[in-house]
Amino acid sequence: MPRYPKPKTSSKMKTTPTHAAAAEEFLKDGERSHWHDDTLWHVRSKRDLSAQKIPEWEQLRTNASQIKDHVLSNLDQLLLQFEKNAAKNGIEVLWAKDADEHNQHVLRILEENQVKNLVKSKSILTEECGLNHFLEDKGYDVVDTDLGERIIQFNKQVPSHIVMPAIHLKKKEIGDIFHEHLGTDEGADDPAYLTEAARQHLRQKFIQAKAAITGVNFGIAETGGFVVCTNEGNADMGTHLADLHIACMGIEKLIPRAADLGVFLRLLARSATGQSITNYTSHFHRPREGKKMYLILVDNGRTDQLGREDFRNSLKCIRCGACMNTCPIYRRSSGFSYGSTVPGPIGSILSPGMDLKKHSTLPFASTLCGSCTNVCPVKINIHEQLYKWRQVITKEGPAQPSKKWAMRFGGNVMSKPKLFDMMGNLARKSLSISPRGFVYNSFNAWGKHRELPEVPKESFKEWYRKNRKQ
Repeated sequence: MPRYPKPKTSSKMKTTPTHAAAAEEFLKDGERSHWHDDTLWHVRSKRDLSAQKIPEWEQLRTNASQIKDHVLSNLDQLLLQFEKNAAKNGIEVLWAKDADEHNQHVLRILEENQVKNLVKSKSILTEECGLNHFLEDKGYDVVDTDLGERIIQFNKQVPSHIVMPAIHLKKKEIGDIFHEHLGTDEGADDPAYLTEAARQHLRQKFIQAKAAITGVNFGIAETGGFVVCTNEGNADMGTHLADLHIACMGIEKLIPRAADLGVFLRLLARSATGQSITNYTSHFHRPREGKKMYLILVDNGRTDQLGREDFRNSLKCIRCGACMNTCPIYRRSSGFSYGSTVPGPIGSILSPGMDLKKHSTLPFASTLCGSCTNVCPVKINIHEQLYKWRQVITKEGPAQPSKKWAMRFGGNVMSKPKLFDMMGNLARKSLSISPRGFVYNSFNAWGKHRELPEVPKESFKEWYRKNRKQ
């Protein structure tokens, strides 16, 4: 039987805003919402142009999907193979059942090696585990070295996007942040100038750090090695200079063979940013002489998701962000409206599996247009899974009583043709004579931002009866 998380009822969860409420707050700034929409669509357009240059693009997607199907069907064996080969290479492999165990592993490693200063390259998994706050509370200096991550770290924010974490900020805002934290000229927003300031700042952090933490894009069961993809080379800078490398990997990031890597590398960057390939594709197989390398394999709800037949395909995700760049809801409401580490369509599938109470509104933050499924490089049926989650939440989850009543009433009306016709006639007549304030009020959430079309004088069925012989 599929295992769904039990709804949590803590006071903290009760105050968590719904996606709709958080989105409405973001939409109050109409200019920013439109700018965010245009920016993400530009990235989506670059993805399309890049994909169109590859004649075998759809075959690559099919191959990637099939490889991931094989991984999910044989995950236990492949993980053991990966662990064995990694250990043979001199990597110390650790297992973590959840975020807390992952964080405790990192803490123990740092304590044993007497490390207080560390650098991190972008890792969604460590964000998922809340590693930064965990270590900072214990007196560690944790520096995110990805430029976007460093910007939001200065701003005391979490990423709004898994590939472009500071995409929600404009140049002027970044200039203000750098002026406050790095002492750049007030009002300066030239990208080259700001980037150089960040480079000089981070250079000292790289030199001082005794440990480097990275995520993992792909773990290769055949070799025990793993691959990290970056555009700035910050992962390489950190790991080459530090004595200690800690790699944090979700257990689903496996691929069986080194030969499979080429399929995913051709898909990843094109889907994410429209690039033909990431600037740095770094392969790690063993620690350098005199250095140490640790690999933490993290479950944190992934095996539960694997056991849910309707949702296991979500574990194919390679974290490219393509579904976010194309989603009309995400583009207009921002990643912050989702309240989860992974926002957007794929996050709306993964997050309810972690906490059904907190994230029960996310599967409804979708038009079910299918654009996310169309751009997914590993062919996850995202919109179908969103629809499945809606069914689960409506049946088992913490749905609002008003919504349950409305759906029950709607289903009853639509199942009875005569009742449906009667209600349709009543609605048309009522809308045609009702004052505007009666229709557009606080109960009509849809009407806050939209105008109803002109009310037709007759139903389609009535029109068809009159005109079918013409």
